[in-house]
Amino acid sequence: MKNVFFALLCLIATSTFAQTEDDAIKSTISAYTDGFTKGDSASINRAFLSNALLRNLNASTGKITDTPLRKFVAGMPAGGAKATGALLTYSYAGTSAVATVEFKFADFKYIDLLSLIKVNGDWKIVCRVFSRVGLDENLSSSNVTGKTTSSKAAPAPAKKAAKPKADDGW
Repeated sequence: MKNVFFALLCLIATSTFAQTEDDAIKSTISAYTDGFTKGDSASINRAFLSNALLRNLNASTGKITDTPLRKFVAGMPAGGAKATGALLTYSYAGTSAVATVEFKFADFKYIDLLSLIKVNGDWKIVCRVFSRVGLDENLSSSNVTGKTTSSKAAPAPAKKAAKPKADDGW
């Protein structure tokens, strides 16, 4: 009887202290937003996978810019960015998640679209795609409902596969 009681007690304690997926994702995003606004590089490094990709479109050149995480962390102002950070949305399935974060500054804001992966039980940001926008610009989104159905039409006849070119990017 003692063993059954002990097992039940352990089960209750584990379920009480277990972090939900929602809490774990929010915790990762919070580490990022707090780290960014407070200048806490340890929090940012805890939120991101070490080889995460940080990417945006350079408005002056029209080219995509990639920033290594180390460079992003090293370039943070002492004491953090003078901004407020907020988690706007997130969703997940299995071991992948997406989140949207807003950092509002005095005269502009960043909208971050984040991809997360659950690695060894921890949610990590693996990609940050971001845009600098005006204060009056808000996140636009849509929620697709329903299931995709396949067409009942007969399949098209198979075409001969094109031979890849040496410079096709694959």
